[in-house]
Amino acid sequence: MTRVPRPNRKEAIFILAPQRSAPEAVHPAMTSSHRTAARFAALAGAALLSLLAATPAVAQDDEAPNGRTLTLGLGAQIYPLYPGAHDYNIAPFPIFGLRRPGQPIMFESADDGAGFGLLAYDSVINFGPAVRFQNKRDEDDVGAPVGDVGFTVEVGGFVEVNPSRNFRLRAELRRGLGGHKAWVGSLGADLILRDEQNYIFAIGPRVRWGNNRYNDAYFGVPFSIPAIGLPAAYNPSGGVNAIGGIANLTHRLGRNWGLQAYAGYDRLVGDAADSPLVRAFGSRDQFSGGAGLWIEFNVGGRR
Repeated sequence: MTRVPRPNRKEAIFILAPQRSAPEAVHPAMTSSHRTAARFAALAGAALLSLLAATPAVAQDDEAPNGRTLTLGLGAQIYPLYPGAHDYNIAPFPIFGLRRPGQPIMFESADDGAGFGLLAYDSVINFGPAVRFQNKRDEDDVGAPVGDVGFTVEVGGFVEVNPSRNFRLRAELRRGLGGHKAWVGSLGADLILRDEQNYIFAIGPRVRWGNNRYNDAYFGVPFSIPAIGLPAAYNPSGGVNAIGGIANLTHRLGRNWGLQAYAGYDRLVGDAADSPLVRAFGSRDQFSGGAGLWIEFNVGGRR
C-alpha cells in the first residue's frame, strides 16, 4: 500500500500494509513467490542496516524549517492468504513517512488504509481518502471449486476523532474496484502511549464489516459439493464478519533509525464464522504481524 503525503501538512511515519496478517503457522507448502518475497525482505533489511551508519542524523531543531524529515524502511509481515484462510502469506513490510523536522512522531495503525488527512495533523477531527489492497483468492488456495476472487483495490475514506493525544477513534468505508466489487469497512479505537520522539505504543479493538457481496465472495458456497463436505449452497448475509484487536509499536533505537512492528488478531463471527468454507478449509482465527527497521533524514530546506 502506498500512503500519499500531503506536502503542506505535518505528516508522520506510517505503515504500508497490504492487508491484515497472521503469525500463526505458515503452510508447509509455501509457494516460490512466498520464498521470493521473504528473501527480498531479508536482503532489503540487510541493505537498510548497512545504511544506518552512513546516514546523517536527523536534526530535531529548526535547522531545516522549510524541509521535511523523510522516513524509509522495510521488513517482513505475515497474514492470511485471504479472509477466512487457514494458510498464511509472507510479504515485504514497507515503511514510509514524511513530516516536518522536529515534529513528534505521530501514531498510525498498520491496519489503517493508505491516505492522508485533509486537515492539520493535530486536529481533533480529521478525514480523508483511504485505500487498501486485497490479494487475489484462487479456488485452488481454498481447496474447493467455489470460484476465484480477483485482486481488489479498495477505495474510500476515513473519519478520525482524536479527543486527546492518548486516544483515537477511526472509521473507514471503502468500495472494491475489481475483485470482490463490494463495500467493506472497519471501526476501531486505540489507547496511545507515547514519549515524543522516542516511542509510540498503541493497542485497541477492531470491528470489521462487509456487505452481502463481500461476505458472499469470501464465505459463500455457490452450490452443493457433497463429495468434499459442502452439502448445500451457502449465502451469507452482510454485516459484521470479524472482531479483534491490534497493537502497534514505533521505537527509536538510535538518533536516525528505529523499529516499526505490529501484531493483530481477528475472530470471525456471524455468517462468516458459520461458513462451510471456514469450517472445512479455513480458520475462524485470523492472526497478523510484521516488523521492520527504518531510517530517517532531512530533505530540502537549508543545508
